[in-house]
Amino acid sequence: MGFIGTVGLLLHPERTCAPTVEAVVRWSRARGTKVLGLAAEVARIGCEAVPVEAEEMATGADLMISLGGDGTMLRAMRLATGGHAPVLGVNVGRLGFLAEVDIPELPAALDAVDARRFTVEARSGVHARFGDAQEAALNDVVLLRSPGHKSAAVAVRVQGEPFVAYTADAVVVATPTGSTAYSFSAGGPIVSPNAEGLLITPVAPHAAFNRSVFLSSGERLDLEVLPHSGDLAVEADGILVGRVSPGDVVEVTMLPGAARVVRLGRTTFYQRAQRKLRLSGSAEHG
Repeated sequence: MGFIGTVGLLLHPERTCAPTVEAVVRWSRARGTKVLGLAAEVARIGCEAVPVEAEEMATGADLMISLGGDGTMLRAMRLATGGHAPVLGVNVGRLGFLAEVDIPELPAALDAVDARRFTVEARSGVHARFGDAQEAALNDVVLLRSPGHKSAAVAVRVQGEPFVAYTADAVVVATPTGSTAYSFSAGGPIVSPNAEGLLITPVAPHAAFNRSVFLSSGERLDLEVLPHSGDLAVEADGILVGRVSPGDVVEVTMLPGAARVVRLGRTTFYQRAQRKLRLSGSAEHG
């Protein structure tokens, strides 16, 4: 008996994925497996996948397939958080860091997964608690200056002790997965996905200290919004999830193994980073 009994599909919100979805449906039909799709996405492209809600897909799928870029992959990983299904990323369009295969390779990839010829790469998440709200993310949690308000003034406390204060447009707390996203664009370092910890990076800092800080997975992190700060938006993986004001504290912890990604051994993280960031030339010697 193969590994895959039920496949869950998540689609790019704009790109046409119908031919690729049909390829998955044909593959599954030939093996007697079931294909689940989110009801709204199934209706949008009119495919044969069984329409379900997100919770049913998360609990019922043996394998989640993301058809899109890194944004779609993050949605799939968030959906699979805490569940048993690993996520296979299929690149649709531009190369992403998280995708494992391109569209032409998908049938062979499904064969490999079904035959258990794959490994699973655990990806940590980040959990934020502020007031009565709490949110989890796979890439990052961001405290962001609200339009028309003063800059973000945020004190960083580690293990309950004051460490540094940032004044910036935003303060990004990223996982190693998220190190190549918003944090990287703000000047933060690339962090191996095998590392375990949280990366704090200021965006457009206005203070003398403007460097990133990397904390180990076991260290407690509190972000205090200082009295001279403006009101701040809180984003999780780019989604607005709340707001905080001066005096508020955001408690941040790491979630080890929050999601699992399928790897078939075709590329390494560093090869994907080289291609995505066009780093090939920097590694060559004349």
